[in-house]
Amino acid sequence: MIETTQTVTVAAPIDAVWDHARDVSRWAEIMPGYRECEIRDEDHSHWVLKVGVGGLVRTVKVNVTVTRWAGPEAVDFEYALEGDPVSGGGTYRAEPAGEGETRMELHVRVVGAGPMAPMWEAMGRPLLPKFALGFAHELKAAIEAGRHPQPAGESADQPGMMAKIGRILGRKGD
Repeated sequence: MIETTQTVTVAAPIDAVWDHARDVSRWAEIMPGYRECEIRDEDHSHWVLKVGVGGLVRTVKVNVTVTRWAGPEAVDFEYALEGDPVSGGGTYRAEPAGEGETRMELHVRVVGAGPMAPMWEAMGRPLLPKFALGFAHELKAAIEAGRHPQPAGESADQPGMMAKIGRILGRKGD
């Protein structure tokens, strides 16, 4: 098992952060390689992602289940890849961090199974913290963009953190 916890401060009050965070499709849309998200019901969704590490690029299907909604402060979730021995889960936590700011913490764990799990986890261990931090920053940016104009010098067509990480890992643009 590999896991990481990443924390960012969002320049928005907790209720505004929750308005964004409680929509699972918004989480899916900022995942690297996002292709589609089917909301099956309030707690279950199915995501299709095109992922790559180095020269290996493939499409994965992920079943995501929210096991606890306790907003605006907490969400717990689990996921499992279809056809691959990979599952995991995580938590979202938020708390006010001052005037108009929210401290947001994301914890993610990945569990591989089968004979390839040790190799898969060894390769993923250094990548998961970078991935999770990049995701946290993308979520922060998406929330802040919904409430504030873009800062001078930034444009909507600049690549996001996840695209940059993808390029670092050798993944071609999607």
